[in-house]
Amino acid sequence: MELRHLRYFIALAGALNFTRAAESLHVTQSTLSHQIAQLEAELGVLLFARTGKRVALTDAGDEFLHHASRALREIDQGLGALRGDRAPLRGELRIGATPSFTTAFLPDCVGRFLERQPLVRVTAEGLAADRITARLQEGSLDLGIAYQPVTPGGLHFEPLYNEEMVLVTGAAHPLARRKRVRMVELHGRPLVLLPASFATRRMLDDCFRACGAEPLVVVEINELAPMLRLVATSATPLACIAPVNAVPADAGLRILRLDSPTPVRTPGLLWSRQARDSQALREFTAIVRKLAFRTSLLEPAGPRRRTAA
Repeated sequence: MELRHLRYFIALAGALNFTRAAESLHVTQSTLSHQIAQLEAELGVLLFARTGKRVALTDAGDEFLHHASRALREIDQGLGALRGDRAPLRGELRIGATPSFTTAFLPDCVGRFLERQPLVRVTAEGLAADRITARLQEGSLDLGIAYQPVTPGGLHFEPLYNEEMVLVTGAAHPLARRKRVRMVELHGRPLVLLPASFATRRMLDDCFRACGAEPLVVVEINELAPMLRLVATSATPLACIAPVNAVPADAGLRILRLDSPTPVRTPGLLWSRQARDSQALREFTAIVRKLAFRTSLLEPAGPRRRTAA
């Protein structure tokens, strides 16, 4: 199948008349008929029903038209981008992300997007996963960057990578010199965690229950940055559990792997199946995928220590 087959098919589907379609394509009617026949033979289905001079799309043709039009539009937009003849995008892009992504990942994505599309107004909010799901369902968000929901609720989830959670402590913490810690060893130890309304917290609670541990949750904070700052500056031996890539390199913190069980999350893109398919949304999600791929290639959450510069 070649691009000309798609262009001929879409032209005929629009005109439903071989003569008019051939004129719009600047080819002969016999050439158009031959190309359509080639396409149908390759696909193994009839795309058009022909009754005398009348032409109508078959059910297969109607289904194929949707996908062919989208594919050809993407190709034409890509060619336009390579030639540099695409007009700057305008409009609004509304994004919701869980706290793990608002510290560094989401700002990096938005910054790169605005370098390419400075006329698009971006609204980015840090929200709990349940709130992101609700906002997507009601149509007040275009995209969510969150973790895989237990119940999708009619939303589409595209996983980006798997991510281990790690124990984060200050330099003076009793566990700071360890390479790894079993979850059961956190029984009775003071921790700073996300509130129970967060999906990540519920996942951690499941891990604690699985190993029979009950940590002492002394503080609940709904953002990672203040959690990490509290752990780094507290005079008491506090610790928190966070994704390794969210821990700043210059914060004077220690990172320890957790096991038995190892808490793992799957971050990804979340959107409504009925969401508008805008060019701005496609460009932004392409940036997210690229940066997420680089994140997944970072060293695993192994025994590391970070000290203040």
